[in-house]
Amino acid sequence: MLDTIDLDFGITCIDTGYVRPQMTACYLMQQGDAAALIETGVNRNVPGILELLDSRGISRDQVEYIMPTHVHLDHAGGVGALMQALPNAQLVIHPRGARHMIDPSRLSQGTIAVYGEEKFHRFYGELLPVDEQRVMIADDGYMLDFNGRMLEFLDTPGHARHHYCIVDSHSNGIFTGDTMGISYPALQCEEHYTFPTTTPVQFDPPALHVSIDRLMARQPDRLYLTHFGCVEQVKLHATQLHRDIDAFVEMTKSLPEAEDNETTLRSLLADHLYKSIGLAGSPLEQADFEAIMQMDIELNSQGLLHWAKT
Repeated sequence: MLDTIDLDFGITCIDTGYVRPQMTACYLMQQGDAAALIETGVNRNVPGILELLDSRGISRDQVEYIMPTHVHLDHAGGVGALMQALPNAQLVIHPRGARHMIDPSRLSQGTIAVYGEEKFHRFYGELLPVDEQRVMIADDGYMLDFNGRMLEFLDTPGHARHHYCIVDSHSNGIFTGDTMGISYPALQCEEHYTFPTTTPVQFDPPALHVSIDRLMARQPDRLYLTHFGCVEQVKLHATQLHRDIDAFVEMTKSLPEAEDNETTLRSLLADHLYKSIGLAGSPLEQADFEAIMQMDIELNSQGLLHWAKT
């Protein structure tokens, strides 16, 4: 069974186990006799999620909504399989993401372009389509009454143009997807530490700054991160993100015109992030840090270089 962390307010953080433990979460929300899932992880997570529902005494037809914050596959790769397994669930999706859930062929192709064929099939498997009749579009400001619990969907571009965040009135928390960055427990920092995710291909620094400020204007008490878990040092978290978005941009702008600028940028990002976690009190040696951060540094570099060319 997948590892879980039971939080307050009827929320359970589920460790999908994607790549490694405590890297990617999805969330089970229970309100009375109804249940919902925020994020899904990838296809191989689906049996574990169903097993968890069974262990909690939640029948398959009690799950009313599946709500991926955006269509990157570590967040939405399991949507099609879960929709087939949960007969009453409706998919609540950003308007720019709906077509990719109804027909995931272009999403598959785009992901293969970033990761390659071998990694795509190893990590994600076959993406299953969703019946258009079961798709609900969540425009900016959309309010969903989840069994008496109000959820508001906010359009939050910057990481991706098909990204929303979910404001939960009951917990005064926000499910932030990738808009509010990454805070890995594995980095073992004594003080709170987060960093932005600039995955290709829609990183937009000004838009991301605006989205972060828009979420902070709601004065949340907590953030539910997909990468990873519940964060309550909300103001510090936002401050660190703003700082590092600007730092990442300046690193990218400083690159010389050269064929190996991706290698250079990876080195600059790694040095910056390793120094930052050290200042936050992490005891990790360089080799352990690199093992944890290799994928993020690679993807952040690719996304920054793509942004610089647009």
